[in-house]
Amino acid sequence: MKKKLIASLLLAAGWFNGQSLAEEAKPDFQSYTAALKAEAQSRGYDQALLEAVFSSLQFHERVVSADRSQPEVVETLDTYLPKRVSETRIRMARERYQQYQPQLEEIGKRYGVQPRFIVALWGLESSFGRIQGNYSIPSALATLAYEGRREAFFRTEFFHALDILAQGHIELDNMKGSWAGAMGQSQFMPSSFLAYAQDGDGDGKKDIWTNELDVFASIAYYLKRQGWNNSLTWGREVTLPAGFDAAHAIQRGSLARNEWLSRWDASARSMADWHKLGVRRLNGEALPQREINAALVLPDGPKGRAFLAYDNYKSLMHWNRSYYFVTSVGYLADLIVAEQS
Repeated sequence: MKKKLIASLLLAAGWFNGQSLAEEAKPDFQSYTAALKAEAQSRGYDQALLEAVFSSLQFHERVVSADRSQPEVVETLDTYLPKRVSETRIRMARERYQQYQPQLEEIGKRYGVQPRFIVALWGLESSFGRIQGNYSIPSALATLAYEGRREAFFRTEFFHALDILAQGHIELDNMKGSWAGAMGQSQFMPSSFLAYAQDGDGDGKKDIWTNELDVFASIAYYLKRQGWNNSLTWGREVTLPAGFDAAHAIQRGSLARNEWLSRWDASARSMADWHKLGVRRLNGEALPQREINAALVLPDGPKGRAFLAYDNYKSLMHWNRSYYFVTSVGYLADLIVAEQS
Protein backbone atom coordinates (compact mmCIF):
# COMPACT_ATOMS: atom_id res chain seq x y z
CA MET A 1 0.00 0.00 0.00
CA LYS A 2 2.80 2.40 0.88
CA LYS A 3 4.50 1.87 -2.51
CA LYS A 4 1.21 2.40 -4.34
CA LEU A 5 0.60 5.64 -2.44
CA ILE A 6 4.08 6.97 -3.30
CA ALA A 7 3.66 6.00 -6.94
CA SER A 8 0.30 7.73 -7.17
CA LEU A 9 1.70 10.88 -5.57
CA LEU A 10 4.64 10.91 -7.96
CA LEU A 11 2.35 10.31 -10.92
CA ALA A 12 -0.02 13.04 -9.78
CA ALA A 13 2.95 15.39 -9.49
CA GLY A 14 3.96 14.53 -13.05
CA TRP A 15 6.95 12.35 -12.16
CA PHE A 16 7.54 8.62 -12.01
CA ASN A 17 10.64 6.55 -11.27
CA GLY A 18 12.87 9.63 -11.48
CA GLN A 19 11.86 10.39 -15.09
CA SER A 20 10.18 13.64 -16.11
CA LEU A 21 7.16 13.69 -18.34
CA ALA A 22 6.99 15.95 -21.35
CA GLU A 23 8.24 19.42 -20.50
CA GLU A 24 4.77 20.94 -20.82
CA ALA A 25 3.46 18.46 -18.21
CA LYS A 26 6.24 19.09 -15.73
CA PRO A 27 4.88 19.82 -12.24
CA ASP A 28 5.72 22.93 -10.31
CA PHE A 29 8.41 22.86 -7.64
CA GLN A 30 5.88 22.61 -4.79
CA SER A 31 4.26 19.52 -6.33
CA TYR A 32 7.65 17.95 -6.87
CA THR A 33 8.75 18.51 -3.28
CA ALA A 34 5.39 17.20 -2.05
CA ALA A 35 6.25 13.91 -3.75
CA LEU A 36 9.72 14.05 -2.20
CA LYS A 37 8.14 14.55 1.21
CA ALA A 38 5.82 11.57 0.71
CA GLU A 39 8.80 9.41 -0.12
CA ALA A 40 10.69 10.74 2.92
CA GLN A 41 7.73 9.91 5.15
CA SER A 42 7.66 6.38 3.75
CA ARG A 43 11.31 6.03 4.73
CA GLY A 44 10.48 6.77 8.36
CA TYR A 45 12.19 10.10 9.00
CA ASP A 46 11.10 12.02 12.09
CA GLN A 47 8.06 14.11 11.24
CA ALA A 48 9.38 17.22 13.01
CA LEU A 49 12.56 17.03 10.91
CA LEU A 50 10.54 16.70 7.71
CA GLU A 51 8.32 19.64 8.60
CA ALA A 52 11.38 21.80 9.27
CA VAL A 53 13.19 20.76 6.08
CA PHE A 54 10.29 20.86 3.64
CA SER A 55 8.93 24.15 4.96
CA SER A 56 12.39 25.63 4.32
CA LEU A 57 12.79 24.46 0.72
CA GLN A 58 13.17 27.16 -1.89
CA PHE A 59 13.63 26.94 -5.63
CA HIS A 60 16.86 28.68 -6.62
CA GLU A 61 16.88 29.87 -10.20
CA ARG A 62 20.55 30.79 -9.79
CA VAL A 63 21.33 27.13 -9.03
CA VAL A 64 19.67 26.06 -12.27
CA SER A 65 21.49 28.80 -14.20
CA ALA A 66 24.81 27.78 -12.69
CA ASP A 67 24.22 24.12 -13.56
CA ARG A 68 23.19 24.85 -17.15
CA SER A 69 25.65 27.62 -17.88
CA GLN A 70 28.95 26.51 -16.43
CA PRO A 71 31.51 28.56 -18.36
CA GLU A 72 33.66 26.77 -20.91
CA VAL A 73 37.07 28.25 -20.23
CA VAL A 74 39.98 27.12 -22.36
CA GLU A 75 42.69 26.37 -19.82
CA THR A 76 46.14 24.87 -19.91
CA LEU A 77 48.11 23.74 -16.91
CA ASP A 78 50.27 26.83 -17.31
CA THR A 79 47.23 29.11 -16.94
CA TYR A 80 45.47 26.98 -14.30
CA LEU A 81 48.27 26.45 -11.78
CA PRO A 82 49.13 30.12 -11.12
CA LYS A 83 45.49 30.83 -10.29
CA ARG A 84 44.95 27.81 -8.08
CA VAL A 85 48.38 27.75 -6.44
CA SER A 86 48.90 31.47 -6.07
CA GLU A 87 51.49 33.12 -3.85
CA THR A 88 48.69 34.09 -1.47
CA ARG A 89 47.43 30.52 -1.22
CA ILE A 90 50.95 29.18 -0.70
CA ARG A 91 51.54 31.67 2.11
CA MET A 92 48.21 30.85 3.77
CA ALA A 93 48.83 27.12 3.44
CA ARG A 94 52.18 27.43 5.17
CA GLU A 95 50.64 29.55 7.93
CA ARG A 96 47.82 27.04 8.54
CA TYR A 97 50.28 24.16 8.44
CA GLN A 98 52.32 25.79 11.20
CA GLN A 99 49.25 26.85 13.17
CA TYR A 100 47.76 23.36 13.32
CA GLN A 101 50.92 21.29 13.07
CA PRO A 102 50.50 19.30 16.33
CA GLN A 103 46.91 18.38 15.46
CA LEU A 104 47.81 17.64 11.85
CA GLU A 105 50.69 15.40 12.87
CA GLU A 106 48.46 13.41 15.22
CA ILE A 107 45.73 12.99 12.59
CA GLY A 108 48.31 12.19 9.92
CA LYS A 109 49.69 9.36 12.05
CA ARG A 110 46.20 8.11 12.89
CA TYR A 111 45.19 7.74 9.26
CA GLY A 112 48.54 7.34 7.52
CA VAL A 113 48.38 10.51 5.41
CA GLN A 114 51.03 13.23 5.22
CA PRO A 115 49.63 16.46 6.76
CA ARG A 116 50.74 18.62 3.83
CA PHE A 117 48.22 16.86 1.57
CA ILE A 118 45.45 17.43 4.10
CA VAL A 119 46.24 21.14 4.14
CA ALA A 120 46.53 21.32 0.35
CA LEU A 121 43.07 19.82 -0.16
CA TRP A 122 41.63 22.04 2.55
CA GLY A 123 43.07 25.12 0.89
CA LEU A 124 42.01 24.24 -2.64
CA GLU A 125 38.49 23.16 -1.74
CA SER A 126 37.41 26.04 0.50
CA SER A 127 40.36 28.41 0.86
CA PHE A 128 40.92 27.03 4.36
CA GLY A 129 37.24 27.27 5.28
CA ARG A 130 36.72 30.84 4.13
CA ILE A 131 34.67 30.00 1.02
CA GLN A 132 32.15 27.23 1.65
CA GLY A 133 29.08 28.50 -0.20
CA ASN A 134 25.96 29.96 1.35
CA TYR A 135 23.20 27.89 -0.20
CA SER A 136 20.89 25.78 1.94
CA ILE A 137 21.97 22.27 0.99
CA PRO A 138 18.46 20.74 1.02
CA SER A 139 17.14 23.57 -1.16
CA ALA A 140 20.06 23.37 -3.60
CA LEU A 141 19.69 19.59 -3.95
CA ALA A 142 15.90 19.73 -4.31
CA THR A 143 16.30 22.43 -6.98
CA LEU A 144 18.82 20.36 -8.93
CA ALA A 145 16.68 17.22 -8.66
CA TYR A 146 13.67 19.18 -9.91
CA GLU A 147 15.68 20.62 -12.77
CA GLY A 148 16.02 17.06 -14.00
CA ARG A 149 19.37 16.97 -15.77
CA ARG A 150 20.76 14.55 -13.14
CA GLU A 151 17.60 13.96 -11.17
CA ALA A 152 18.35 10.49 -9.80
CA PHE A 153 21.75 11.60 -8.48
CA PHE A 154 20.47 14.72 -6.74
CA ARG A 155 17.38 12.99 -5.31
CA THR A 156 19.71 10.46 -3.71
CA GLU A 157 21.93 13.23 -2.36
CA PHE A 158 18.85 14.98 -0.96
CA PHE A 159 17.95 11.93 1.12
CA HIS A 160 21.57 11.62 2.25
CA ALA A 161 21.30 15.22 3.47
CA LEU A 162 18.22 14.23 5.48
CA ASP A 163 20.24 11.38 6.99
CA ILE A 164 22.95 13.80 8.11
CA LEU A 165 20.38 16.07 9.75
CA ALA A 166 18.66 13.09 11.38
CA GLN A 167 21.99 12.00 12.86
CA GLY A 168 22.41 15.43 14.47
CA HIS A 169 25.77 16.41 12.99
CA ILE A 170 24.54 19.85 11.89
CA GLU A 171 21.47 22.03 12.37
CA LEU A 172 19.33 22.75 9.33
CA ASP A 173 20.01 26.49 9.43
CA ASN A 174 23.76 25.81 9.34
CA MET A 175 23.72 23.18 6.60
CA LYS A 176 25.21 25.43 3.96
CA GLY A 177 27.33 24.79 0.91
CA SER A 178 27.81 25.35 -2.79
CA TRP A 179 25.07 25.60 -5.40
CA ALA A 180 25.98 22.04 -6.46
CA GLY A 181 25.41 20.61 -2.97
CA ALA A 182 29.03 20.32 -1.81
CA MET A 183 29.33 21.06 1.89
CA GLY A 184 31.69 22.51 4.42
CA GLN A 185 35.42 23.13 4.47
CA SER A 186 36.14 19.85 2.67
CA GLN A 187 33.30 20.36 0.15
CA PHE A 188 31.86 16.86 0.56
CA MET A 189 28.64 15.89 -1.15
CA PRO A 190 26.22 14.35 1.38
CA SER A 191 27.08 10.84 0.15
CA SER A 192 30.77 11.52 0.72
CA PHE A 193 29.99 12.91 4.17
CA LEU A 194 28.21 9.69 5.13
CA ALA A 195 31.04 7.57 3.76
CA TYR A 196 34.07 9.52 4.96
CA ALA A 197 33.31 12.24 7.52
CA GLN A 198 35.06 11.73 10.86
CA ASP A 199 34.73 12.98 14.41
CA GLY A 200 38.24 14.34 14.74
CA ASP A 201 38.00 15.64 18.29
CA GLY A 202 35.71 13.06 19.91
CA ASP A 203 32.77 15.36 20.63
CA GLY A 204 30.26 12.98 19.04
CA LYS A 205 29.62 15.06 15.94
CA LYS A 206 31.12 15.19 12.47
CA ASP A 207 31.24 18.91 11.78
CA ILE A 208 33.02 19.73 8.52
CA TRP A 209 31.64 23.28 8.60
CA THR A 210 33.24 24.80 11.69
CA ASN A 211 35.47 22.16 13.31
CA GLU A 212 38.93 22.03 11.74
CA LEU A 213 39.86 18.78 13.48
CA ASP A 214 36.82 17.07 11.96
CA VAL A 215 37.77 18.54 8.57
CA PHE A 216 41.36 17.26 8.80
CA ALA A 217 40.30 13.80 9.93
CA SER A 218 37.63 13.58 7.23
CA ILE A 219 40.06 14.49 4.46
CA ALA A 220 42.62 12.03 5.79
CA TYR A 221 40.10 9.22 6.12
CA TYR A 222 38.87 9.80 2.57
CA LEU A 223 42.41 9.40 1.23
CA LYS A 224 43.08 6.38 3.44
CA ARG A 225 39.94 4.67 2.15
CA GLN A 226 41.14 5.28 -1.40
CA GLY A 227 44.40 3.44 -0.79
CA TRP A 228 46.74 6.26 0.22
CA ASN A 229 50.34 5.15 0.78
CA ASN A 230 52.10 7.25 3.41
CA SER A 231 55.51 6.22 2.11
CA LEU A 232 54.91 7.80 -1.30
CA THR A 233 54.37 11.29 -2.59
CA TRP A 234 51.95 12.12 -5.42
CA GLY A 235 54.29 12.19 -8.41
CA ARG A 236 56.87 14.41 -10.09
CA GLU A 237 57.24 16.51 -13.19
CA VAL A 238 59.65 14.97 -15.69
CA THR A 239 61.22 15.61 -19.07
CA LEU A 240 60.72 13.36 -22.07
CA PRO A 241 63.26 12.66 -24.79
CA ALA A 242 62.81 13.87 -28.35
CA GLY A 243 60.57 11.57 -30.35
CA PHE A 244 59.03 10.02 -27.23
CA ASP A 245 56.03 7.81 -28.00
CA ALA A 246 53.04 9.41 -26.25
CA ALA A 247 51.22 6.06 -26.39
CA HIS A 248 53.16 5.19 -23.21
CA ALA A 249 51.10 7.79 -21.32
CA ILE A 250 47.59 7.35 -19.95
CA GLN A 251 45.38 7.85 -22.97
CA ARG A 252 43.17 10.89 -22.71
CA GLY A 253 39.39 11.07 -22.76
CA SER A 254 36.48 11.31 -20.35
CA LEU A 255 35.88 7.87 -18.90
CA ALA A 256 34.22 6.05 -16.05
CA ARG A 257 36.66 5.47 -13.20
CA ASN A 258 37.12 1.76 -13.93
CA GLU A 259 38.00 2.49 -17.54
CA TRP A 260 40.42 5.19 -16.45
CA LEU A 261 42.08 2.77 -14.02
CA SER A 262 42.52 0.28 -16.86
CA ARG A 263 44.34 2.94 -18.84
CA TRP A 264 46.46 3.68 -15.77
CA ASP A 265 47.46 0.02 -15.57
CA ALA A 266 48.38 0.04 -19.26
CA SER A 267 50.75 2.98 -18.69
CA ALA A 268 52.25 2.00 -15.32
CA ARG A 269 55.78 0.60 -15.24
CA SER A 270 58.85 0.65 -13.02
CA MET A 271 61.08 3.66 -12.59
CA ALA A 272 63.88 1.64 -14.20
CA ASP A 273 61.70 1.06 -17.26
CA TRP A 274 60.85 4.75 -17.53
CA HIS A 275 64.56 5.53 -17.27
CA LYS A 276 65.26 3.16 -20.18
CA LEU A 277 62.67 5.07 -22.21
CA GLY A 278 64.65 8.28 -21.64
CA VAL A 279 62.44 9.87 -18.96
CA ARG A 280 64.40 12.09 -16.58
CA ARG A 281 63.81 14.41 -13.64
CA LEU A 282 62.90 17.98 -14.49
CA ASN A 283 66.52 19.04 -13.92
CA GLY A 284 67.75 16.34 -16.30
CA GLU A 285 69.07 13.98 -13.63
CA ALA A 286 68.24 10.28 -13.43
CA LEU A 287 64.97 9.15 -11.88
CA PRO A 288 64.97 7.90 -8.27
CA GLN A 289 66.13 4.31 -7.95
CA ARG A 290 63.10 3.03 -6.08
CA GLU A 291 61.08 -0.13 -6.54
CA ILE A 292 57.84 1.65 -7.33
CA ASN A 293 55.63 1.85 -10.38
CA ALA A 294 54.41 5.05 -11.97
CA ALA A 295 52.10 5.98 -14.81
CA LEU A 296 52.78 8.83 -17.22
CA VAL A 297 50.31 11.73 -17.25
CA LEU A 298 50.21 14.37 -19.99
CA PRO A 299 47.50 16.83 -18.86
CA ASP A 300 47.80 18.95 -22.02
CA GLY A 301 48.76 16.20 -24.43
CA PRO A 302 52.15 15.33 -25.96
CA LYS A 303 53.22 18.96 -26.34
CA GLY A 304 52.52 19.90 -22.72
CA ARG A 305 54.11 19.16 -19.37
CA ALA A 306 54.72 15.55 -18.32
CA PHE A 307 54.36 13.87 -14.92
CA LEU A 308 55.19 10.47 -13.52
CA ALA A 309 52.29 9.73 -11.20
CA TYR A 310 52.52 7.34 -8.24
CA ASP A 311 49.66 5.37 -6.71
CA ASN A 312 48.66 8.28 -4.46
CA TYR A 313 47.78 10.16 -7.63
CA LYS A 314 44.99 7.62 -8.12
CA SER A 315 43.64 8.42 -4.65
CA LEU A 316 43.55 12.12 -5.49
CA MET A 317 41.87 11.37 -8.82
CA HIS A 318 39.09 9.65 -6.88
CA TRP A 319 38.57 12.91 -4.99
CA ASN A 320 38.38 14.92 -8.22
CA ARG A 321 39.05 13.25 -11.56
CA SER A 322 40.83 16.25 -13.06
CA TYR A 323 44.51 16.18 -13.97
CA TYR A 324 44.68 19.92 -13.37
CA PHE A 325 43.12 19.70 -9.89
CA VAL A 326 45.27 16.77 -8.78
CA THR A 327 48.42 18.47 -10.07
CA SER A 328 47.49 21.62 -8.12
CA VAL A 329 47.08 19.53 -4.94
CA GLY A 330 50.52 17.97 -5.45
CA TYR A 331 52.19 21.28 -6.21
CA LEU A 332 50.67 23.02 -3.20
CA ALA A 333 51.52 20.11 -0.89
CA ASP A 334 55.14 20.21 -2.06
CA LEU A 335 55.37 23.97 -1.63
CA ILE A 336 53.99 23.86 1.92
CA VAL A 337 57.13 22.06 3.11
CA ALA A 338 59.61 23.40 0.54
CA GLU A 339 62.56 25.33 1.94
CA GLN A 340 61.81 29.03 1.83
CA SER A 341 64.51 31.47 0.80
